[in-house]
Amino acid sequence: MNVLAVDIGGTKVTLAVFEDGKMILRETHATDRDGGREWMLEKVISVAKNWGARLQFDRCGIGFGGPVNYAKQRVDKSTHVGGWNDFDFPGFIQSELGVPAIIDNDANVGALGEYSFGAGAHADPMFYITLSTGIGGGIIINGSLFRGADSFAGEIGHITIRPDGPECLCGARGCLERMCSGLWLERDYGKPPKELLQDHRFVQKYVVDLALGLKSAILFLNPARIVVGGGISKAGKKLIDPLKAELRQQITSWSASRIDVVTACLADDSVLYGALALVDELEK
Repeated sequence: MNVLAVDIGGTKVTLAVFEDGKMILRETHATDRDGGREWMLEKVISVAKNWGARLQFDRCGIGFGGPVNYAKQRVDKSTHVGGWNDFDFPGFIQSELGVPAIIDNDANVGALGEYSFGAGAHADPMFYITLSTGIGGGIIINGSLFRGADSFAGEIGHITIRPDGPECLCGARGCLERMCSGLWLERDYGKPPKELLQDHRFVQKYVVDLALGLKSAILFLNPARIVVGGGISKAGKKLIDPLKAELRQQITSWSASRIDVVTACLADDSVLYGALALVDELEK
């Protein structure tokens, strides 16, 4: 079976093809935000049709960088690129490529990828956080994604950690995403996150806010493991070791909750592998 996997993020669009579970093709493009939704859709279809000239797709899995109504299988909105409100992305893929498709937000799909193929294997419950252009979370309980009543479970990026903080794109103030995401780090400090995270003093300050957000996940869910994905996670031990130390300070001895935090081992491909796993839900 050939699966087309699509990862729509705030800064890049990535596609891959899996043949019987093995990735055989992969292509990524930087997002043209000025081109909006139409540019992104055109890029997805052009790459897929180029590959489709040589092989046939049986299913398509999509991870989208924004809220998705899973029950209705529609994009709810995007705060980073306009034009996505209430969009039937799976229907678009079906009409353009003739392939049955399924969609979920990228944090959920990344969680599924890391649980099924990566750093979250056999960890249950598992919490996945993506630190990228935005910040999202995915929850695995009893081997399955927990989406909540309205597909909005796990949205840790919009937990308020600084009530008097700056305004987030969601309209609230002091959200974890506003304080810690790649988009805002670059706007606030004038440097890309990769460069900022080379500075030990910056990291020590950064992990305080990041831990304030993750503390809520640990105390509420008591996960067996937290997997940190997204571009910012590439800082590796320079980020994870100070983060775990800060979590140990914030989560007092009152709580015996474990603090097992690791980086995603699938790196940039967590969502792609998650899309591979997601297509199994087409049969349910």
